Amino acid sequence: MDKKIIDTIEQAFENIESINSSSDSGIISVINETIKNLDSGKIRVAEKNNNDWIINQWVKKSILLYFRINDMKLISNSPGNSNWWDKIDSKFSDMGDKEFKNAGFRAVPGSIVRKGSFVDSGCVLMPSFINIGAYVGSGTMVDTWATIGSCAQIGANCHISGGAGIGGVLEPLQANPVIIEDNCFIGARSEVAEGVIVREGSVLSMGVYLSASTPIVDRETGKIIRGEVPPYSVIIPGTFSPNNDSSKPSLYCAVIVKIVDEKTRSKTSINELLRD
Repeated sequence: MDKKIIDTIEQAFENIESINSSSDSGIISVINETIKNLDSGKIRVAEKNNNDWIINQWVKKSILLYFRINDMKLISNSPGNSNWWDKIDSKFSDMGDKEFKNAGFRAVPGSIVRKGSFVDSGCVLMPSFINIGAYVGSGTMVDTWATIGSCAQIGANCHISGGAGIGGVLEPLQANPVIIEDNCFIGARSEVAEGVIVREGSVLSMGVYLSASTPIVDRETGKIIRGEVPPYSVIIPGTFSPNNDSSKPSLYCAVIVKIVDEKTRSKTSINELLRD
């Protein structure tokens, strides 16, 4: 990305309280161009470099600035021929037949995607919600009533099951977005929040809740980790007693019941993986 664009965003953010819809046209143009590039997938809030995820904080700043330069307005076509009242347009507002065909994803009636989020080809969006700054990789299914929060990064060929919640983040700036890598399955009503990384090929069963502080217990080794699910892990909800003290209440945890190799994961159904 052009350093001048990044510098303009950084300088504008230092004076964010003074930024509004009447600000310098050059600043507004740079902010709008950044959101346009987010919307098209040319830039991302987070990018993978080898095995590390690099967070582009300047992109998060541009989103916060975008809210500043847009005034509240009526947004049409809500249910019952009514309107919404918001600052951010739908991603679909400028998309016609040609644009949808070029984008290559399927958007079922009831799916809501805010401008400034990217949805790759082959995706299927059931009635669901995708917030600004999010990235959804090719071939991913976002199922009914699932939510993808601001700046969350979803890999290719994932299934975000019905009612699952992928947490978003804009502030504080140092907070990282949730990242779901390629070929992951997130079970119905599960929640992943607070910058947790779910590594490639992992399976979360129904009702798994992961925050930055949630203990993730490897049933085989007893090892406890937090904030990151190892690749090709199969996880169910569970409980554990700290320090094996049975006199105290058990605490919620996520349990790694097995780790499978890539070949097994690709050839085995989700139900078989979760069957103990």
